[in-house]
Amino acid sequence: MKKNSLLPERKTPAHFPAAEAYNRIVIIFVTVCAHKRRALFASSEIHQLLIDSWHEAETWRVGRYIIMPNHIHLFCSPAVPDYPSLKKWVQYWKAMVSRKWPRPDEHPVWQKSFWDTQFRRGENYSEKWEYICHNPVRAGLCEQPEMWPHQGELNSLRWYGEPD
Repeated sequence: MKKNSLLPERKTPAHFPAAEAYNRIVIIFVTVCAHKRRALFASSEIHQLLIDSWHEAETWRVGRYIIMPNHIHLFCSPAVPDYPSLKKWVQYWKAMVSRKWPRPDEHPVWQKSFWDTQFRRGENYSEKWEYICHNPVRAGLCEQPEMWPHQGELNSLRWYGEPD
């Protein structure tokens, strides 16, 4: 099917504000890629650098995450009542990581933007995690998801009424 040439083409993803609902946690799925999709991320040193930066960028909490060679998937949720936009938070920790990057010849580290999706139901979170935790297996990097060393959970992001 031919694209409608009258519609503008989006060059970067739209980042909508987090939509809060009474008595329900905001959980957003984020994908951040390396500049030109280079394989920069899957090492213990970079894994720890990311964890340290996420802890320092404390206005949002990181839940489950997986670090692939050329991209990162993470789930996050606001941690304070007057939290900055997701876009500002991602820019903040990406800048921190870039400043501390151990191999200066690899700059720029990041693609300019990122992709994000807010979940509306707890099932979305569980289903999405089940899918992305198999990324290293599909990529031939390990045989079982639990064998991939560059993943974890920094904070438990739970929907109201969801079992632990």
